[in-house]
Amino acid sequence: MTGSLRTTFILLACVVLGWYFWPSNGKEHAPGILAPDVPVQEDLTAKPVIDHGEYTITGLAKFSLKARVLSAERYWIDRGSGLVPVDLALGWGKMSDSAVLDKLKISQSVRFYRWESKESDYPIPKDEIIASSANMHLIPATKAIERRIKEAEKGDIVEFSGYLARADRADGFNWSSSTTRTDTGDGACEVVYVERFRILP
Repeated sequence: MTGSLRTTFILLACVVLGWYFWPSNGKEHAPGILAPDVPVQEDLTAKPVIDHGEYTITGLAKFSLKARVLSAERYWIDRGSGLVPVDLALGWGKMSDSAVLDKLKISQSVRFYRWESKESDYPIPKDEIIASSANMHLIPATKAIERRIKEAEKGDIVEFSGYLARADRADGFNWSSSTTRTDTGDGACEVVYVERFRILP
């Protein structure tokens, strides 16, 4: 490969990688609540156990929701990336309203979701932010569902269902979902085994 051809190849590779990794600003929406309903959670009389590759998935509760994507983060190299390649920070109720979200700074990293006000006061009470949004670790049931989850971006309205779940691996690794929307900190995220997922038009 000549020097000029090598340089062209490197530049093209940088463009492709930049396009793939550079965060999207996402879809914009006019003010208004886009996902008014709280997630639906149903207790189980018997907990299903699902073989999922090297993991055993135990359903803790049936779970479904329609929500706005506040942020999306992919993971490649942490211990859970083979099980959960994407986390979605999701909002419903007032946390799906651009009038509120435009006044918040939202980010994700190391499997956590963070928010803070851009102004001196929060646009809605902090307790309502906590109860109306969550970082969710999504376990895709199939490769097709995984592809759809990876297509979701900030601003999308998504709808999915499955189970709040616990995942166990033979080496002792385990990951268990929160079963309430009002907790915070370590262990407060939802781990969801996703059997159906779609991005709404």
